[in-house]
Amino acid sequence: MMRGCFASFLATFFLLTCGITQGSEPLPGTQPLTIDRPADVIMVEGIQRFALGELERSRSLRQSFWKRDYSSVDAYLASIGPNRERFRQIIGAVDAREQARGLELIATTMQDALVAENEFFSIHAVRWPVLEGVTAEGLLLKPRSQAVARVVALADADWTPEMISGLAECECQFAAELALSGCEVLVPTLINRDSKFSRNDSIGRATNLTHREFIYRQAFELGRHIIGYEVQKVLAAVDQLSLRNEQSGDDLPIIAMGVSEGGLLAMYSAAIDDRITATVVSGYFDQRQKVWQEPIYRNVWRLLAEFGDAEIASLIAPRLLYIETSPSIPEITGPPPTKGRNIAAPGTIRRPDAQSVAIEVARATEPWDKLKETAGQQVKNLITSRADAAGQPPLSPAIIGNVLRQLGLADHRPPTTVAIGPDRRKAFSADDRQAHQVSELVEYTQRILRHCYRDRDARFAKLDRSDLNKCIESAKPLREEVYTELIGKLPTPSIDPNPRTRVVLETERYRGYDVMLDVYPDVIASGILLLPKNLKPDEKRPVVVCQHGLEGTPMDTISGPDSPGFRAYKSFSAELVDRGFIVYAPQNPYRGYDAFRTLQRQSNPLGRSLFSYIIPQHLVTLRWLASLPNVDKERIGFYGLSYGGKTAMRVPPMLPPTDAEPGYCLSICSADFNEWVAKNASYDAKFSYLWTIEYEIFEWNMGHVANYAELGMLMTPRPFMVERGHDDGVGIDEWVAWEYAKIRRHYNKLGIGDRTEIEFFDGPHTINGQGTYDFLHRHLKWPK
Repeated sequence: MMRGCFASFLATFFLLTCGITQGSEPLPGTQPLTIDRPADVIMVEGIQRFALGELERSRSLRQSFWKRDYSSVDAYLASIGPNRERFRQIIGAVDAREQARGLELIATTMQDALVAENEFFSIHAVRWPVLEGVTAEGLLLKPRSQAVARVVALADADWTPEMISGLAECECQFAAELALSGCEVLVPTLINRDSKFSRNDSIGRATNLTHREFIYRQAFELGRHIIGYEVQKVLAAVDQLSLRNEQSGDDLPIIAMGVSEGGLLAMYSAAIDDRITATVVSGYFDQRQKVWQEPIYRNVWRLLAEFGDAEIASLIAPRLLYIETSPSIPEITGPPPTKGRNIAAPGTIRRPDAQSVAIEVARATEPWDKLKETAGQQVKNLITSRADAAGQPPLSPAIIGNVLRQLGLADHRPPTTVAIGPDRRKAFSADDRQAHQVSELVEYTQRILRHCYRDRDARFAKLDRSDLNKCIESAKPLREEVYTELIGKLPTPSIDPNPRTRVVLETERYRGYDVMLDVYPDVIASGILLLPKNLKPDEKRPVVVCQHGLEGTPMDTISGPDSPGFRAYKSFSAELVDRGFIVYAPQNPYRGYDAFRTLQRQSNPLGRSLFSYIIPQHLVTLRWLASLPNVDKERIGFYGLSYGGKTAMRVPPMLPPTDAEPGYCLSICSADFNEWVAKNASYDAKFSYLWTIEYEIFEWNMGHVANYAELGMLMTPRPFMVERGHDDGVGIDEWVAWEYAKIRRHYNKLGIGDRTEIEFFDGPHTINGQGTYDFLHRHLKWPK
């Protein structure tokens, strides 16, 4: 923020000392720019209005993804099959589960698996396999009498299995109540919201990330999710309960029942797996337009484009769905107190408002209502209830009894309160169990990280490297895939850009104009255009677009040695305009700390990222630049530092010049190029974003879509360069060289190896301006 303040001061200094005022003549062909607030603030606020408007509109647009057939239950289930599969993909529940061979009793020579018992049921410590190297662990409650149903009971994330099973203090003991009612109950341990194990002591890293966010950060980059992992644990439990039905010759209904985070998992699991006969969701079902305000581990890429809670419920129809609006779920006001690095994302969990729940329930009723008209008794019910009494715990015995009656089952619950025997385990530690559950998911995710390059290799094997023209053509569908899947593609801007300009600085050699362009309603592009004063009227010159980094401004790339930005940027915009290039320094929206990070949170649920807006901003800017009389639209290059280097890897590859649109003819990535997937997801690298404040930076499934090498390949046949300082802490030379070598090989195989290069220099996170300047002169065909 200090840098932005200094840049604003510097711009004012230029205006005053050079005799330029805001009333100065605009650039010919543009309207006067008359804003009285910083362009970056206007930009971020505008994108936020746009993003929130799109979230509201999403409800009315979701139907385009659905082709429901209500003619029969079978027809309905077939018609929603593609939606069910897409839902499974976006929550990351995509890996094959281990085969169910029976629950494993957790026992040693020192401790029996029997945890506690009374005259109605016994409790056993159990585990079951889920994924390779990943187990679920918890409790099995077995009734003494013949079971009437089998239940997966899912507590809130901060409640242990013991708490809802009557073995530890908790007002909500619904697993025990289910067992008293004659149900066999399997209670998995959930990854909780503590931060004890969100650390790696071998590299000196400890954080205040909840365990859920800790797993989320690693998994999101790889197309996996803490939600998907835990849904897999629930479905592995269903595998076990189905096996028990087969072995006993019973056909007992399988119920998923959960509170808060457990309610989310019960609903999501039932949406995927129709072996779940009935689903009970307490304290979770609601409208989701504000999911961006919830903890980040509930952030699901593209969820709200197709699925609100009502649409997820429709994947459960025509089975029984019982929704309880409970006033007594745990509320979360933010991440845990600081332990080590204070880097956790903000986010709250509030008790669902009854009126808000009612609105979403009303949206959810259609499948049940319509199927009842055609299928009658085959259809169960969608039921809602509200716990009106203040402090009333969720999932009371009355609700459990109601659910069993809806399924035509007898409720064998005794009429009086029943004590549950004490926990017999002497050396048991819930913390040790949690640590083991967390470490299993860390190792599983890191294994995916090590192997995901195979999927990228297979995807990019579609590039035809036998001929340069064939490669260019074969890259087009890949570019579209990467743009859509990784970045999120908005419609091509079509509104009048309405260019507005004003003089912002003037020197003996060049004049600078503030520029503002319209991109979408509420969304602008802005920057500073530097025009050499020795331009001839009919002369066409190349343009270099010079992009600042995180929390930067265009002026940072221009200002001199006395400015805070000079150490990183070395006035590279000013240097390049002095060399005769036309220069444009855009303002990018990664400004304002949580302000821009919130934009990412507001965009992800619709399958969009910050670059969903940045790319159209650059497209509109390129159109405008190409229209200027002194610009050679065939020679517009891009050079970005740090986050500007991040931009260099995502914008020019998506904007090649075409007959219809101008584009970037080359790209230079400075102080950013990396083995980017590992940079985000690695547990063992000190400089990984797992250990930093950048909670918004993770990109859905990048590990399987396109890393930096693949993004660089999409620049083909345009020139591409990397600038890397040996002492730049964003990574290490070995990772950078490893990733760049793939691009070098790709260009060499196509016979255009002279169009790509990397310059290592002995320096930090900064513009070096040696080989890169030579690269610009050579490929933009402009003499030094």
